[in-house]
Amino acid sequence: MSLPTKVSSLVAAVLLAAATLAGTQPGEGGLYIAGAGFSFDAAAQRALAQNTAGQRFFLLSLPPEASALRRNALPAQAQWRERVLAANGVLLVCQRDLDLGRIDAATLVSQVVPVRGWPPRGSPAWPAGQRTFAGEDRASLPAANEALRRLRSTCS
Repeated sequence: MSLPTKVSSLVAAVLLAAATLAGTQPGEGGLYIAGAGFSFDAAAQRALAQNTAGQRFFLLSLPPEASALRRNALPAQAQWRERVLAANGVLLVCQRDLDLGRIDAATLVSQVVPVRGWPPRGSPAWPAGQRTFAGEDRASLPAANEALRRLRSTCS
């Protein structure tokens, strides 16, 4: 193996390790949370600034910041929401917030994906050896285990 090939291989390995440490997969951006000390607008701005290469990224909105995901959101919030979608962002809410009535599912735009938190210990709802619940669309969730763990923990 020539020196340039070794260097290229080393650089690729370092980039892969950095992506894994950041809780992302190569070609996939991170997880951003609106409502945990950040407004929807601030979380969207940060996500868009850090994901300029068109990779998929995830924006979880907690109440009351989930109001930006309503069909009748304020125009400024709707603009940020549309920019996130246009940049390959995935809009998420916690299923528990829907179940508890904190967010009204009937008012949300169609692109919003509900995410379940961790099930109770020993629950049959969690298939053994799986990353997702039965019926859950794995394509709409982070591929990186760390990002998915963070998402499920937030939604528990």
